[in-house]
Amino acid sequence: MLPKMKDVYCNKLVTIIIFGRYFLKEYEQHYFLIYFPIFTGCNQTWDTIVCWPEANTGETVSISCPSYLSHLLKSQGIIYRNCTVNGWSNPYPPYYVACVAKDDIADEEGSYFATMKTIYSIGYGTSIVSLTIAVAILLTFRRLHCARNYIHVQLFITFILKSVSVFIKDAILFSSEDTDHCSFSTVACKVSMVFCNYCVMTNFFWLLVEALYLNSLLLSSFHQDRKFFWWFVLLGWGFPKFFIVVWIISRLYFEDTDCWDINETSEYWWIIKGPIVTSIAVNFILFLNIIRILIQKLDPRLIQFNNSSQYRRLAKSTLLLIPLFGTHYMVFNFLPQHVSESARLFMELCLGSFQGFLVAVLYCFLNQEVQSEIQRKWIGWQVNSYGIVPVVAKDSQADTPF
Repeated sequence: MLPKMKDVYCNKLVTIIIFGRYFLKEYEQHYFLIYFPIFTGCNQTWDTIVCWPEANTGETVSISCPSYLSHLLKSQGIIYRNCTVNGWSNPYPPYYVACVAKDDIADEEGSYFATMKTIYSIGYGTSIVSLTIAVAILLTFRRLHCARNYIHVQLFITFILKSVSVFIKDAILFSSEDTDHCSFSTVACKVSMVFCNYCVMTNFFWLLVEALYLNSLLLSSFHQDRKFFWWFVLLGWGFPKFFIVVWIISRLYFEDTDCWDINETSEYWWIIKGPIVTSIAVNFILFLNIIRILIQKLDPRLIQFNNSSQYRRLAKSTLLLIPLFGTHYMVFNFLPQHVSESARLFMELCLGSFQGFLVAVLYCFLNQEVQSEIQRKWIGWQVNSYGIVPVVAKDSQADTPF
């Protein structure tokens, strides 16, 4: 490689690495970071690009190119380092040789991760604001107080907590570019990971509660008994707490490494991942069951041939249920392997961050019951303040049961 080309490539690689490191602790962190109190070889070390595990003197360690650069690389090479009596040797071959960038890589590619962070930060920020307003509306107007809206409020709160936990975790884990990601292990970072994982779990379980409640509306009348609401509360808040406590104990006694961040190769991660995957699968089954019930209610023998409005309502109800049930997570979890990492990150981070905003809009701001109550309060305020009685259209009924 010519010197000039080498310099250009290195500049691009450094730019990419600065933002790529940001995601290292959230995705693909499988570098065997095991700490032994008594050790006489080369300690684990962070070279600002990857984390090298500890090694015995005379041992050669090999590591693949960083996974967070995979979508920008032409080929995945191997980098080696020798553990000598004087410490670690320099990596060979150099990163710019082993990890060859694509020929058509543009300067803008270096800001890929920065763009991703900006998008999901906007998404979570928008969700926090919209959901906070939605919660205030549902709790302020007494006529909106019912089991259905109480469940909506709980779900909205989990979206708010999940968004806040992401910002807290980012602030703690990535406060400095000089952070040693091999040995970074503080009480604050572990607490942030526990809080984030708990918020994520509660969000999935309250999505499950929404699905169970809507099924109960269509299949039975037990939802009218207020005591079942507290069973839903136990499922939504209590079950995640149980699994989180078990996970904390497991990490403390069996895998107390670095910052307790995600390690897909660890069996203890399934204490959290297992219930989440199960809730997603159950939600999808409930989603299909509700669609089946709605289709049965639209039996062509029971409606007029030209009554297409019934089918429009079915389509509308189906689309409304997707964000409420988290049906899109089925797509995220079963994407084929050939789908690029960048596409996965975009769908999971960028689209997922706006889910809270979408739920607030669909189930609060566009809800006709909510709009009618706000309109009624507005009319009352005008009458009390100015003695004006405005002419308004007759309230319409919401055409969905949720």
